Amino acid sequence: MKLSHIIAIIIGLLLGGAGGFAAGIFFFPILFPPPPAMEQLAAGDARTLVAEGTFIHADPNDPVHYGMGRVKILRGDTGRHVVFLDEKFKVGPGPRFHVYLTEKPDIGVKNKFDEKSAIDLGQLRAFEGSQIFKIPSAVDITPVRSVVIWCKEFHVLISPATLKRPAG
Repeated sequence: MKLSHIIAIIIGLLLGGAGGFAAGIFFFPILFPPPPAMEQLAAGDARTLVAEGTFIHADPNDPVHYGMGRVKILRGDTGRHVVFLDEKFKVGPGPRFHVYLTEKPDIGVKNKFDEKSAIDLGQLRAFEGSQIFKIPSAVDITPVRSVVIWCKEFHVLISPATLKRPAG
């Protein structure tokens, strides 16, 4: 066998292995999604609504990246804040989806999301169902205008929710 054939086989194996690995990262959460989350707020912990919004399908031309359901920012008796994704929350599955807070409202195709200037609250634990994310006490939530679901693996906007504050 010629050296050029051996090199071609090695390169083919490396590219095939890398492609298979990348496909596995992408398709694994789609083929084997985690069960829906059912996290609940603590029964004895009174909560005050700070802001709320609805996740939207930011790009209707993209059938894969979507979201729906409500999100609330709540303040507990201790002054700690949490982000609560309600039981109707749902996003299309994919790898490494994270929840972010940002000062920018109306995130979408034209109004781009910048993950470097946002606050990462952590990775989604499920693609649907209620989930709670604690906001670090050092974070000032006054300027926060949106909650964003973002794919860290491919740097893709999944679903944003512009927040509204209650009157009063």
